[in-house]
Amino acid sequence: MHVLVTGGSSGIGAATARAFGSAGHRVTLTYKSGPDRAERVVKEIEQAGGTAAAVHMDLGEHGSVLAAVAAAGPFDSVIANAVMWGGDAPRTESFEEIPIEHWSEMLHANVLGNVVLAQSVLPAMRERGFGRVVLVSSGIAEEGTPGAGPYGTAKMALHGLARTLAWQAGMDGVLVNVAAVGLTRTDSSPIPGRVFDAVAGRTPSKRLSTAEDVAALLLFLGSAANHNLTGEIIREGSNAARSAHVT
Repeated sequence: MHVLVTGGSSGIGAATARAFGSAGHRVTLTYKSGPDRAERVVKEIEQAGGTAAAVHMDLGEHGSVLAAVAAAGPFDSVIANAVMWGGDAPRTESFEEIPIEHWSEMLHANVLGNVVLAQSVLPAMRERGFGRVVLVSSGIAEEGTPGAGPYGTAKMALHGLARTLAWQAGMDGVLVNVAAVGLTRTDSSPIPGRVFDAVAGRTPSKRLSTAEDVAALLLFLGSAANHNLTGEIIREGSNAARSAHVT
């Protein structure tokens, strides 16, 4: 199976690319910047006996989404993990002070960029009668958090997109789901440890997921192991907190 992992050069994306590679799947991962990081992940997968490649893709430049799929596809599975953060989320202004241009930029990339991605990969999936699409969302979409209105709104839109795609592609063997990811422990996270500890204490398991934990969920949803789960929002463990915000 050929799997596309967008935003696969670091964090959850890199862990997911490695997970699919270890499971014997051919992996193409995308990066927006830092090709060296992407190539490191490719080498890690290859050194473990897998097959991988990296290709540039920018969700905010829809032409680059089409170019990446044309150059590296077709794909049997897509893990839509790439995201535009806006560089400053959560923002410190009041809601009414956030420029409409910022809203437009975030929706253009995080919603329409994934629409373009889905439109470009679906024809080949329909033709083969098999496909898996996993849209990576965030607990912020449902829970909200101060200053992240554009980001949370964009992520919530993916929930509606998944339901639409599930109905419109299911008859052709394409299953579409959302993985709603909560606060995740990664080596590069700038979030203070006390915040991780506070949120972890409010989860049923009393711990936060690692990137590898999330990757295991994405591997299931995006592979043939998922026989007929579609149109669903799967909230992984860190997102089970569903609690008041910690700052």
